[in-house]
Amino acid sequence: MAVCACCTKVSEADSLVLAAIQIMIGIFCVFMWYLLLILYMGQIKGVFGTYEPITYKTGCSLWGIVFIISGITIIRVTRHPSQRQLTYAMLMNILCIIVAIISTILTVVELSSFESVSYRNYGQAKLGREISRVLLSFYTLELCIAFTYTIFGCVGLCRKNEDADTAVTEQVEDAL
Repeated sequence: MAVCACCTKVSEADSLVLAAIQIMIGIFCVFMWYLLLILYMGQIKGVFGTYEPITYKTGCSLWGIVFIISGITIIRVTRHPSQRQLTYAMLMNILCIIVAIISTILTVVELSSFESVSYRNYGQAKLGREISRVLLSFYTLELCIAFTYTIFGCVGLCRKNEDADTAVTEQVEDAL
């Protein structure tokens, strides 16, 4: 498995698969946010109020756009490898790691506390919590993918820098 042509650990095909999975996770998260938007907007104000979890208020699922952008950068660095592109892809994956950790924490906080809602909104709240459980597993998967790519990208950058240093050292020795 070579991160593009830069590293000998992640192959080009594996990089494209990781990127495609990141893009699909991002699209899925955005669609789930839209479903939650429609679900929670349709609530009826009752005696106990409406259910608006913290992940819905922060647009946590909408952060899947970061996953999509990160997947696109991986595809770009796989197609046109350079140190600059690889660094940019690694930075985007680090951002994905941060977003996935924050999303996971917010989802766990949401799922750990459940306030009573109006009986009219109970079904919507229950469905919304089930969607959050599904998204929790996708955030974990995204965290693993971004972490894997970042580690192998870092190895690729280190090897590329070592190769450049070795080449410069050899040129200096040949000149002497």
